[in-house]
Amino acid sequence: MDGYLFDLDGVLVPTAALHQQAWAALFGEFFAADGVRPPYGADDYYKYVDGRPRCDGVAAVLASRGLTLPWGDPFDPPTAPTVCGLGNRKDQYFNAALAAAADFAPYPETVPVLQALGGRGAGLAVVTSSENATQVLARAGLTDWFPVVVDGRHRRLHGLAGKPAPDTFTAAAGLLGLSPARCAVVEDAVAGVAAGRAGGFGLVAGVDRGAGAPALAAAGADAVMTSLEGLL
Repeated sequence: MDGYLFDLDGVLVPTAALHQQAWAALFGEFFAADGVRPPYGADDYYKYVDGRPRCDGVAAVLASRGLTLPWGDPFDPPTAPTVCGLGNRKDQYFNAALAAAADFAPYPETVPVLQALGGRGAGLAVVTSSENATQVLARAGLTDWFPVVVDGRHRRLHGLAGKPAPDTFTAAAGLLGLSPARCAVVEDAVAGVAAGRAGGFGLVAGVDRGAGAPALAAAGADAVMTSLEGLL
């Protein structure tokens, strides 16, 4: 492969746990206030929000309980009773958890794998639904590895569909000057794997950080690994 398109949270850095914490705080509070059953649980993260744009995840969780809210606007305040308002409240919880995280670092294998792939002349990009990519990459010391970052802000600015649509991965490949067939997608989320498969990428690698190898394989992963070292 001439290019490697990496998801961020749960692939390069262990921030997936912080996102899980933030989602649980949001819906634990929201469901408890209205007596919604069943309560939000760990399975909801993998079924409805993992890898998806934030507001899409909110809408999916609400729909799973037969609930609807006005969509609102991405710039709604976190107190707004809208899908986007709840999404922005979740973002507040995530940023608070990130700020409180001590000794934040990428996964141990991340930098050695990037060094090896970069040494082969491969193009490297981050493709994430998160709108916090810039600060997470900086906090992890990974900014200089990625000349191309297609994140939630880029997606909104350019009107791209989010995962499981392949648009953000296709855009990243184009920014690297490569065709999808010459790029590998590296994802830990079912939605991200499905996006890679839908986009006709040369390799779709699933990194099992909790979604489960069967689910990643069923979504279209060519290979499922427990560490990025499997790419080498």
